[in-house]
Amino acid sequence: MSDDPDKPFILSRQGILFFLSAPSGAGKTTLSEQLLQRIPNLSPSISYTTRQPRAGEVDGREYHFVSEAEFMRLRQRQAFAEWARVHDFFYGTARAPLEEALVHGSDLLLDIDVQGVQQLKPQFPGATVAIFLLPPSWDELERRLRNRGTDSAEVIARRLARAHTEAQELSMYDYWVVNDQIERAIATVHAIVIAERARVARLHERTLA
Repeated sequence: MSDDPDKPFILSRQGILFFLSAPSGAGKTTLSEQLLQRIPNLSPSISYTTRQPRAGEVDGREYHFVSEAEFMRLRQRQAFAEWARVHDFFYGTARAPLEEALVHGSDLLLDIDVQGVQQLKPQFPGATVAIFLLPPSWDELERRLRNRGTDSAEVIARRLARAHTEAQELSMYDYWVVNDQIERAIATVHAIVIAERARVARLHERTLA
């Protein structure tokens, strides 16, 4: 801080990249939507994907839906900070919006899988907060997947196997939250956001002339 008591100053901070990961069926989409609605100055990071839009999804809102050929062109141009193949489709996070958010002190929420977190955390040291959302139990996760009625038994089995594998990477996350009640999970993540925004280590002093 300035050591001149007569010289006014204001404080600003770097932006934060909040990573939210969860097994399929744990409630990540609902949680993300609620956080974006309830937390001021928190914006979504819109990823690219080669999968087809689901019912109600809009290009440029949930994802940038692109062909596999276009995805590969973007990848060759190094436009992605991270990319991965998940459940037979490609997903990628554009680099430019992340860098711009950090410079301008903006906070982004990234709905991202374990592979993405592994790739992004080393690229943005000190600027990331990784949160892993867990279901109340594996039996409850299977029940939710079956009740969705959108996947075959084979796909559900694959998703459950992947969920167990992803949970083994919990140690690289900063926080874990159990989604047994959605309102409680929202409140917990909201508290994490408020606390991380208040960390002194994120502040930068700018003195005023």
